[in-house]
Amino acid sequence: MINQLIQKIEKTKAPVCVGLDPMLGYIPEQVTAKAFREFGETLEGAAEAIWQFNKEIIDCTYDLIPAVKPQIAMYEQFGIEGLMAYKKTVDYCQEKGLIVIGDAKRGDIGSTSAAYAVGHLGTVQVGSKTLSGFHTDMLTVNPYLGTDGVKPFVDVCKESDKGIFVLVKTSNPSSGEFQDQLIDGKPLYQLVAEKVVEWGSEVMEGNYSNVGAVVGATYPEMSRVLRKLMPNTYFLVPGYGAQGGTAEDLKYCFNEDGLGAIVNSSRGIIAAYKKAPYDKFGPEHFGEASRQAVVDMVADISRVL
Repeated sequence: MINQLIQKIEKTKAPVCVGLDPMLGYIPEQVTAKAFREFGETLEGAAEAIWQFNKEIIDCTYDLIPAVKPQIAMYEQFGIEGLMAYKKTVDYCQEKGLIVIGDAKRGDIGSTSAAYAVGHLGTVQVGSKTLSGFHTDMLTVNPYLGTDGVKPFVDVCKESDKGIFVLVKTSNPSSGEFQDQLIDGKPLYQLVAEKVVEWGSEVMEGNYSNVGAVVGATYPEMSRVLRKLMPNTYFLVPGYGAQGGTAEDLKYCFNEDGLGAIVNSSRGIIAAYKKAPYDKFGPEHFGEASRQAVVDMVADISRVL
């Protein structure tokens, strides 16, 4: 799976993914109004609005990018109807040739973690049939429970040729409350990085592993340290744009070959039409605004690689 992602990054020359994190406040009025006319002001109506919003953005950007990252919470808030929109989004992105990174940050122990792993990445046995649940290509994973929580995901990566990104150093302001705490002289995030390398050694594909790491763009000095600790680990990098991360902050996430990281932008892309310089597109052409925002993001990152 990591090789598939790398091939798509090299083909598009765009080490970026679009975060499909729809909120009703991001969706233009004409889209929600149409959905509400058809389904009412209901959870089903909300799910239809986010699905139509996603579809337009995908249609306008899929040829420019290698991957998308839908955040499942934005769909779960609308209950079962929202999860159905999540599944439709995953399937549609894959039909368009995109790698789908499910941002679910799952993690538990034993059979529970295994159930998360097969539900999102693998297959389940139903009578005489083998079926897939959400069928994403990669998934974000929370390592707080240690190897017991991560190994089931690694096992499914082996079986199904899928990938995971383990939370190592996240982009949010309070991440240091735990992640930066010193243990025997090392910050916790470095100890997690060492475990990621260990877990990843089981699922190497050439120069990189199917076990990647989430490393925020908002802490560039830490990403420099982590890049040295994890030379064969692919980074999923949140925090660019709306959270304050700049192109200059990203350069330490990449290896000298220009690979090693894929940078996410969510509202900076999907809600671009609401902000200068893309407000000229207006809500009627929100998809075109998202396309231009992707073009500009790729150009911005390319100048520092």
